[in-house]
Amino acid sequence: MMDSKIQERAAKIRLLLMDVDGVLTDGLLYNIPGPEGEYIETKGFHAQDGIALQWLAWNGIQTGVISGRVSKALDVRAAQVGMTYIYQGHIEKVPILEEIVKKSGLDLSEVAYAGDDLTDVPILRRVGLAFAPADARAEVKRRAHHITTAGGGAGAVREMAEILLRARGFWDGLLKKYEVE
Repeated sequence: MMDSKIQERAAKIRLLLMDVDGVLTDGLLYNIPGPEGEYIETKGFHAQDGIALQWLAWNGIQTGVISGRVSKALDVRAAQVGMTYIYQGHIEKVPILEEIVKKSGLDLSEVAYAGDDLTDVPILRRVGLAFAPADARAEVKRRAHHITTAGGGAGAVREMAEILLRARGFWDGLLKKYEVE
């Protein structure tokens, strides 16, 4: 059973924004040699997080990322799961949040954000629903409205999506679609 205060906040959410490393991934970065001797950075994404992001999109809940790093792997993943907003290379995230809110026409109370490290705290303090994965820094967890049981890159985003889908009344439809009884 979901906490009533979290459910109330989640019912208003129309956009889920996230940090990437430590939220969508486990935070590990892999440098793989490329064909010209250069190194290519890549990362791993959880399949259950991916399908949950697609379910959000199908149900009119937009998604996006604000990341301090730049990654081609993220570009590919964002396209695969139908993200609306992809901002990379931004350690100072509040101006990006403000830009997204202005573009979307949403109120901050309609925005959820998931972060795991100190650079995420200023956004967590501003949005309607603040998430942190189980392995987030303690300082971040103190600012979160909800802490997932799963760690970053290990199903945390799936948990967040399910909270939003349940609160917005879409979960039962998904269960029916997949013949889950």
